[in-house]
Amino acid sequence: MKRSPTSSVALVVLAAAPAFAQRKATIEHVPEIPFTSVSSLLKLPPAEYLGESVAVATNSKGHIFVYHRSANTRLFEFDQAGNFVKEIGGGYYGFEFAHSVRVDKADNIWTVDEGTNMVTKFSPDGKVLMVLGRRPPAVQGVQTFPGGPKAPAQKYVFCRPTDVGWDPQGNIFVSDGYCNNRVVKYDKNGRFLAQAGSEKAGKALGEFDLPHGLQVDGQGNVWVADRSNFRYQVLDNNLKPMREIANLGVGWTVCISAGPHQYAFLSNSNPNGNMPGTWDITGEIYKAELAGTVLGKFGHPAKLAPGFQVVHMMDCRNPNEIVTGEIESWRVQKLILQPAKGKAEGVQ
Repeated sequence: MKRSPTSSVALVVLAAAPAFAQRKATIEHVPEIPFTSVSSLLKLPPAEYLGESVAVATNSKGHIFVYHRSANTRLFEFDQAGNFVKEIGGGYYGFEFAHSVRVDKADNIWTVDEGTNMVTKFSPDGKVLMVLGRRPPAVQGVQTFPGGPKAPAQKYVFCRPTDVGWDPQGNIFVSDGYCNNRVVKYDKNGRFLAQAGSEKAGKALGEFDLPHGLQVDGQGNVWVADRSNFRYQVLDNNLKPMREIANLGVGWTVCISAGPHQYAFLSNSNPNGNMPGTWDITGEIYKAELAGTVLGKFGHPAKLAPGFQVVHMMDCRNPNEIVTGEIESWRVQKLILQPAKGKAEGVQ
């Protein structure tokens, strides 16, 4: 794959647009980043299969964690070579409908379960260390998606949460998500500190309409994939809005790389269902400087690797090796990016 001679493109701020199922990015002249795909990365035990691979993460050893929707929601760990290590949380009450898995700087594993409204912190060996939120008790009967006026969002109760992240001080940030429309900040012990947004969807800065992904950079700024507003928002550590990025398509998920020089990876994923025309205008992932320069893009929708079928989450601990989790192909890929060529320009 050849790279365009254009070296970089600056992010721009655009107004939010009418809601529909997919959105073509309006940024232009973005160079392609060449990559190779390792699509047979994971080696499953006999008679085991991945379901919808909605969430992936790596730890400091290079182990890969896959949180997937199968006959039951399950969390698998693989070593750096892709060999199966163990299942974490088999039969756990907090697993029902997987949405996110992340690994913190101490190699603790965090899951966000949309079905149980719970965020769980596991130790590296799989012991439950902390629980945020609460699963609706079975005695209350089936809990339906809220319709009509919504109850006020509560400090310690989620409504279909989507992601989790931490700042350098260990404060916890949760995007809460499908029926609330907010980002919540807790201290390292799980005590509520602040929130941005509310149970109501909104379009202003600091408001959200399905905050679908979240990560925190080394400065403590919070990056939110504000999916149904077709944008990303960047908040400061106190959850005050700083800026929006509204020219990269849908705003499906975000990843911030590790190390002293961090990059943001932002996905304009093709949507569930492969609606007509979606493959022509969505599916790519953008690599950007935190200050605002898009360095390039890579990827496209396809049933077979190296194409993507709904990249729901990605891991970018190593910014040159992106691990993607896909819903509709039930697949995990490692994408090895080629080194950037040329000098970045136009940093905002």
